[in-house]
Amino acid sequence: MNLFKHKKPQHSTRHFAVCGILEIDGKILFVRHTYGTAKDKILIPGGYVKEKELPTKAVEREFFEETSVVCKAGEIYSVQFKPEEWCIVFTLEFVSGEPKSDGYENSEVLLLTVDEALARDDITNMSREILKAYKENKNGLAKSDYVAKSYTAEDYVLFGV
Repeated sequence: MNLFKHKKPQHSTRHFAVCGILEIDGKILFVRHTYGTAKDKILIPGGYVKEKELPTKAVEREFFEETSVVCKAGEIYSVQFKPEEWCIVFTLEFVSGEPKSDGYENSEVLLLTVDEALARDDITNMSREILKAYKENKNGLAKSDYVAKSYTAEDYVLFGV
């Protein structure tokens, strides 16, 4: 029996996700989810990273698709790891737009203070934990201006240095 027989590579089932904390006039932007385990709950918006897409661009795209708001990825606030998935949580800077539901992935957009959100029963557990920490400390890992020589600022991002 050959122990070193090469196996056919298996496709990864891992998912790469992003979400973000966006403050507009002192309130955090939330959406009411329409499907899955978060159905009918409010959460901070986000979604999956597309192939060859930087997480910073993905969170900006997801916010626009779900809420019509243009924002800029700021700091990495936290990261969630599970065996089948990771999720990067960004702080975001508001650029423009009037928050509104996409009518598909979410049924409602809400602007709530951190305390208002934490007092609700319909917020997801992950969003609650992120907001509890955010209330105490708004600092995250800042984006560096450094760009590796073989890349451009559009396809390279370094945080925390």
